[in-house]
Amino acid sequence: MTLTITNIRRPNATETESVTIENGVIKGWNIPAEGETIDGQGGTVAPALIELHAHLREPGQTEKEDLASGLAAAAAGGYGTVVCMPNTSPVIDEPAVVRSLIGKAEELGLARLKPAAALTRGQNGEALAELSYLKDAGAAMFTDDGRTNENARVLRLGLEYAGSLGMVVSVHAEDASLRADGVMNEGPVSEALGLPGNPAAAEAARVARDLEILAGLHAQGSEAHLHIQHLSTARALDLVRGAKARGLRVTCEVCPHHLTLTDEALRGFDAIYKVAPPLRTQRDADALLEGLKDGTVDCLATDHAPHTRAEKERDLLDAPSGIAYIELAFPLMYTRFGKELGLDKLLDLMTAAPARVMGWPVPSLETGAPADLVILDLETEHEVNPAEFKSKAKFTPWAGETLKGWPLLTVVAGQVAYRRE
Repeated sequence: MTLTITNIRRPNATETESVTIENGVIKGWNIPAEGETIDGQGGTVAPALIELHAHLREPGQTEKEDLASGLAAAAAGGYGTVVCMPNTSPVIDEPAVVRSLIGKAEELGLARLKPAAALTRGQNGEALAELSYLKDAGAAMFTDDGRTNENARVLRLGLEYAGSLGMVVSVHAEDASLRADGVMNEGPVSEALGLPGNPAAAEAARVARDLEILAGLHAQGSEAHLHIQHLSTARALDLVRGAKARGLRVTCEVCPHHLTLTDEALRGFDAIYKVAPPLRTQRDADALLEGLKDGTVDCLATDHAPHTRAEKERDLLDAPSGIAYIELAFPLMYTRFGKELGLDKLLDLMTAAPARVMGWPVPSLETGAPADLVILDLETEHEVNPAEFKSKAKFTPWAGETLKGWPLLTVVAGQVAYRRE
């Protein structure tokens, strides 16, 4: 298939150009148009975004989301590649499940799926899954996300084994005993509301433990790579900063909800704001933003975590944690922080940076590069309307807000995966 997209601009450019795509790669720029032609409406072209942390709920939890709805939502958000988490029913801990998900996703023709596989069998934290076979089946990383790795010895073995396979181990860094039954950040707001708090120390203590495990492995020559998910506190960020200064092979991600929302949002007792780790303080959010600027934070990820409306309408003690917003992650970040971070930095955090974390080829707009592209409208403002979401979770904390930076078109492997109507 040949496709030409006209009337587009490269980042920070003023002149419009055209790009021609053939057989899944960029054939050339500003050459005679071939095949189908699409007007890019003056939008800005960039490599399609990469998501390292999304919950697509398949298999077994498809009332919340499934591959079709989740990957359609991702494409609508400008994402070309999505790593889905393994805390499904059953858990993604068997090679056959990995292969099945990849095959089904390929038939959908939406965003590309790269499943994460469980680090331990059943995500029970007690015995390693068959990591080598899972890698061969196509698993992108290993993680027990959705569970915290309480058994330090098993995590150590997993990091060592995964390192020998050249694979990343991604962790939900939270000490379950310190978290206890906390449903929001521990602090003045939780005390005022009379709700059990989840202290910042729960994250920091677990990050400190995991970094010491990593340091010990590196001292023995291991190639272990630890990736810390959804970092939420200033203290944990400082620990990562120090570990990087020591040369440890650690990376981390931050989510837009931890940058744009704080525990103050829970004063209305609305479980839509209940996430794990919880929304923290403005001081923490400011520190995370500084971490993005100085490079301590490696990339942005959404932790897209859809639930049914009925589940999120329960009280804060019983409602599940999670926010689903993969469709508006870029517009949210661009509107809130585009000037402060700059377009190039923001795009890097959502494209090249996730690729570097995973050791994948860095996406490019050059001739011969894979044709995973997004066309962004950086000028026109649109109101967030959850009824328009491709995701099954048609509700969001940002409903009614006006954002700009919405994707107009997403192309994955040379095929149109999303086109704004």
